[in-house]
Amino acid sequence: MVPNFVTTGNSILDDKINEWLNWNKNKEAEKEIQQLIDDVDIKTLNNLFLKRLEFGTAGLRGQMRPGYNGMNDLVIVQTGQGLAKYLLKTIPNVRAKGVVIGYDGRYNSKRFAELTATIFLNNKIKVYMYSQICPTPFIPYGVLKYKCAAGIMITASHNPKEDNGYKVYWENGSQIISPHDKEIQKNILENLKPLAESWDTFLVYNNLLFKDPLPEVMVSYFEDLKNDVLYPEINKNTAIKFVYTPVHGVGYNYMVEAFKVANFKAFIAVEEQKDPDPEFSTVKFPNPEEPSALELSIATAKKSGSTIIIANDPDADRLACAVKKKDGEWYIFSGNELGALLGWWMLQTHKVRFPDVNLADTYMLASTVSSKILASMAKKEGFKFEETLTGFKWMGNVASDLIKSGKTVLFAYEEAIGFMCGSNVLDKDGVSAGTRVAEMAAYLNSMGLSLIEKLDEIYCEYGHHISDNSYWICHEKETIKAIFNRLRTYNGKESSYPNGILGTRYPITSVRDLTTGYDNTKPANKAVLPVSKTNEMITFTFKNGLVCTLRTSGTEPKIKYYNELCTPPDQKDLKQLQNTLNEMVTAIVEEFLQPEANKLIARSS
Repeated sequence: MVPNFVTTGNSILDDKINEWLNWNKNKEAEKEIQQLIDDVDIKTLNNLFLKRLEFGTAGLRGQMRPGYNGMNDLVIVQTGQGLAKYLLKTIPNVRAKGVVIGYDGRYNSKRFAELTATIFLNNKIKVYMYSQICPTPFIPYGVLKYKCAAGIMITASHNPKEDNGYKVYWENGSQIISPHDKEIQKNILENLKPLAESWDTFLVYNNLLFKDPLPEVMVSYFEDLKNDVLYPEINKNTAIKFVYTPVHGVGYNYMVEAFKVANFKAFIAVEEQKDPDPEFSTVKFPNPEEPSALELSIATAKKSGSTIIIANDPDADRLACAVKKKDGEWYIFSGNELGALLGWWMLQTHKVRFPDVNLADTYMLASTVSSKILASMAKKEGFKFEETLTGFKWMGNVASDLIKSGKTVLFAYEEAIGFMCGSNVLDKDGVSAGTRVAEMAAYLNSMGLSLIEKLDEIYCEYGHHISDNSYWICHEKETIKAIFNRLRTYNGKESSYPNGILGTRYPITSVRDLTTGYDNTKPANKAVLPVSKTNEMITFTFKNGLVCTLRTSGTEPKIKYYNELCTPPDQKDLKQLQNTLNEMVTAIVEEFLQPEANKLIARSS
């Protein structure tokens, strides 16, 4: 047993530190804590031991560090114990159904996965754990394939290298939503003391309840992907050269297999980023949404004479794409633009396969902060469109319910480069989405069209949808709270939101506040979409068609804004449209967020 340390004289803090040290088995973590004690770093100790990472709808995500407020062996054991207890209470026959577990290439990911597997095996619950790093979509795919009770992926996606995470899927193959998150958190807190056998990871691989699903999933997942390819000969004969980067993540081997089964010519890999690297050594941020993350891809494309870049984030559940323009410059598609292209492609291939299909039973989905382009398509083409809250946990669960009711879900997406093509995976999947983009590019190329030209055609047919999305950084929670509370009492009383910007030049016609549940377009001003009091989110719709959503991030200290101006297809003056958007976004930022007064940090800083 670790001896008790005298730290601050604060008995509550001392007790928590000693409790953690007595339960912990990681000697390196003990050294870190001892150094903090020696340095009398009370602020850091308070943060590590008197706060706790809370299990939410995204599971856990945080910095790898000692204490209850970090991702470490003990917190993983406690989380696994709580999740196992909750599943045993909730899912009939959970021991036979089992769980699927996977991990990415970050520091400690395999260790955290093995600890998690140990706990489930100790509870006599069958474990399907991938023997190698795998894409996050292999977890929800595996849940459905094996009819498991749940899935767990150890990943922090595109977060900094210091972070890791614990992502949970329910038996429907979708990310957990309420009330599961709250109930799991409750069960974690009721099972904090680690059992002695919870640390025996060396027993995992020889346990009779353990199975490696990788060989079977590699066959079935890629067979499904192959069956979804409509034009394999076009892909094989295309003159296009593709560059691919997994951004130091897990995607390379899986995208190689995807191109192979789709009958594509092999892509050219970004050699410096091909292999998993927990340091993410060539990028400032391992996030392909950031233009800097594609610099090496562009250099590789220039050197190889390639014209299209596809990129996965480190856990291969999201997709970015860039193309070489006629003037030689490179254009990086936004998530909304890729959503428009993939939405069109999924609809077109579906109609080719099923020319007599009734589109009234066919659905596409997008989050509230994504472009309304799918809604515009739906009005003209006759399929159904569903809007959900932000995040694939919502889209996946809505898709699952629709499928159970006999509907076909073709496509779902969110502007943060997350795409669900089809329903084999009820979550975003960067591998299948990358294959669809490559096939679409080859098909269009055979018709003399580029992806950019096709996007222009889509907007001309369904209406122009131009966006301006970004964020401001704010580390002070009270400042963020004050900004949103000011918007709710703009005219001096409760629920008196702004009625316009730049005076009366751009009037606001409707307001939806999914933090308080207010929506002035609905009966009794009550919002229809689910409400979350823990996240700030207000949407303003202007008379001229601009839709603006302001929201906080669940994982980062950001205030995000999303602005889209939608106009009819016959709108010709696109320059004026862009000028209007620019003017309105500038006013929204200055009047609603007041970055100077609130000391917000700009994205580029």
